[in-house]
Amino acid sequence: MKILFVCQYFYPEVFRGNDIAFHWAEEGHCVHVVCGVPNYPDGVFYRGYGWFKRRHEVINGVKVTRLPIIPRGNSKIMLILNYFSYLSVAWVWMLFHAMAHKYDCVFVQQLSPVMMSAPGVLYKKLRKVPLYTWVLDLWPDSLTAAGGINNEYVLRLFKHYVKSEYRYSDMILISSRSFEKSVLKFGDYQDKLVYFPQWSDGTDSGEMSIESLTSVREIERSGVLKSGFKLMFAGAVGEAHGFECTMQAALLTKRHKDIKWVIVGDGRRLDWVREFVKEHGLEDTVLTLGRFPSETMPWFFKQADVMLVTLSNAPLFALYAPAKISSYMAAGKPILAVLNGEGAEVVKDADCGWTLPADDAEGFAKLAIELSQKNILELAEKGENALKYYNEHFVKEKCLNKLDNMMKL
Repeated sequence: MKILFVCQYFYPEVFRGNDIAFHWAEEGHCVHVVCGVPNYPDGVFYRGYGWFKRRHEVINGVKVTRLPIIPRGNSKIMLILNYFSYLSVAWVWMLFHAMAHKYDCVFVQQLSPVMMSAPGVLYKKLRKVPLYTWVLDLWPDSLTAAGGINNEYVLRLFKHYVKSEYRYSDMILISSRSFEKSVLKFGDYQDKLVYFPQWSDGTDSGEMSIESLTSVREIERSGVLKSGFKLMFAGAVGEAHGFECTMQAALLTKRHKDIKWVIVGDGRRLDWVREFVKEHGLEDTVLTLGRFPSETMPWFFKQADVMLVTLSNAPLFALYAPAKISSYMAAGKPILAVLNGEGAEVVKDADCGWTLPADDAEGFAKLAIELSQKNILELAEKGENALKYYNEHFVKEKCLNKLDNMMKL
């Protein structure tokens, strides 16, 4: 089949949609991805890419068209310009592209912003082919929760895109079961809804590149991960991830020098975290290592005693089960989840760790101390439960085959 894949982000940016596109190409389908010039999450174009560089390429059998967009930068104004630049360029490009190119279906990976779905909806309307939308972020809810935007006219604009997306989609795939209520607020789409979770990012196997090995060797030589009880957070250090709570918990355990809070990743809140560490003298117990290649994550996971998944205390975030949960499970690691709703329920259902309400810094600190004193066999048992649950529910191949069956590919 000829499949049009629409998403603002694509490889080398790391999102689960990459796996879908590459899988389809391996199965012999003709896949055409329409995305922007890669610049997530740092806000600058990746090396070797630009407005006039590597605009068209083939990756693992997937044809990729990269449209010129404004990079995210490091301010809200730049982020808004980034969002709307992809919308405007992709919409116009799709208008002319649809006239000469026919695909059998359109697949939209809908992350933030919701407007990235508009070019896919346009093609659906022009060519009358099936549209499959995978919803990984709820709009305009996330705009209100994470961005603090409550302007009626702004929210009305984004609701327009959401309504159009759901109305014209033949199937709405939701990455969290709790998304159902939010989707149904926009119409009676019960017959379109299908639960389709995220899987591990696939970094649990394979050899590391020379660059990645060098990065790992530097950490080994530094000795920062050799001792202590290590609670590790891996991933984007963003506004939604409740780092105020995590840092307060770290402050409450400051005198417990054996407890190490390890943050592997980068994002808009990392500078704030580092300032907090410096201000409160937490250099001995809080380690902010920065971002590393995704293929090094299995090595980092092995160094940890417990993996952390946290979200802020906002009603919207209770609907999410963060993708890092499946990655932690794939590594067979016990999980400490400080969040509400769907994500906590997954950890409880798997019996693979411990849960606390979002923003419970005091409980977070108390539990961290308790876990540091637990028998290693008890921690290992939780990790075994995590891997078992992952194999039953989140194996990539099983998820992708399920998608193929749903789309009759």
